[in-house]
Amino acid sequence: MRLRPALLAASLLVAAPAAAQAQRLSLTSTDLSRETKIGNRHVFNGFGCSGQNVSPQLAWKNAPAGTKSFAITAYDPDAPTGSGWWHWVVYDIPATTTALPSGAGSTTPAALPAGAVQGTTDFGAKGYGGPCPPPGDKPHRYIFTVHALKVAKLDVPATATAAMIGFNINANRLASATLTARYGR
Repeated sequence: MRLRPALLAASLLVAAPAAAQAQRLSLTSTDLSRETKIGNRHVFNGFGCSGQNVSPQLAWKNAPAGTKSFAITAYDPDAPTGSGWWHWVVYDIPATTTALPSGAGSTTPAALPAGAVQGTTDFGAKGYGGPCPPPGDKPHRYIFTVHALKVAKLDVPATATAAMIGFNINANRLASATLTARYGR
């Protein structure tokens, strides 16, 4: 009769990681697919690129308990700078928000939820800046990440660099989820 409790305990141990996996923060997009080429609509318009520079739609679910705000980052680790390239930084997104529509990265204040702030990217401006790698480079990876944060507001100055904002995101992160897409020309 001791076999039944042992089997039950073993089956619970096997099921527990699967249940925990199902509840992890996740990120999806109707505009981007994992590891596929980013469409021209989301490509930068400048530096020799002729895209429409529209930020992609992003949605997330399963934020951990204690989440007080979210941040979104878009980063190219393959940029030939020695430190990558920040394409988009948004923070102080209210915890009740679970998606950003396509175009939310414009500089129009109404494009983001109330209270959300866009940081300065490596293009030297606030708002979304799409992919535009050098011609002839292998396709670059563009890593979009949603960060669940334990604070409602990041304590950074309005002039903070993307790296400073990233430092504060990492210091306050409860969980994160990524979606990686590619672009080359």
